[in-house]
Amino acid sequence: MAEIHVFGQIVGAGKFNTNGLFCKWNIVFGGGWNLIEGNVCGQTQVDYSAFEDQAFWCHPIDVHFATIGIQNWPKIIFEVWRQDFYGKSTLCSYSFCHIPSEPGFHEIKCFTWKPAGSREDQIASLFTGAGLRLSNSSTISENFERFRLQTESSGELNLELFIIFKNFEKFGIEIE
Repeated sequence: MAEIHVFGQIVGAGKFNTNGLFCKWNIVFGGGWNLIEGNVCGQTQVDYSAFEDQAFWCHPIDVHFATIGIQNWPKIIFEVWRQDFYGKSTLCSYSFCHIPSEPGFHEIKCFTWKPAGSREDQIASLFTGAGLRLSNSSTISENFERFRLQTESSGELNLELFIIFKNFEKFGIEIE
């Protein structure tokens, strides 16, 4: 089987204009892919940065997959959360990115979004401090479902990933 090794870090976040951010992440992949080693989900620490528009996490990612083809290429789903000084956590935004399909070093910016909701939802969010949440997390990365949502942009996530391919040519797997 062909193999792909992904390692690097979630460097941090920017342009959220708030403090106390942390990130939950999950790597999803389809049939034909097998996890050899590593964690496919995790959570960063909470960052109370001196800079209001930046959060620094440097959270490691290290996974190793085996595959029989390029269908259902892995992607990383993100949820950015905010924790206040009382320990209450509220969802800030969602994002996802595909793992790069080229070997080498990649600096990636993932732009995040959050559901806008109706005028009543926005007013309720203003008073309660709680953002709208999706009922189904697959909506984050599935274009078929996401196009129906009214969203607004939020901040951005910064990633640094190294990608190593092994035996792709040997098993006749071509990436264009």
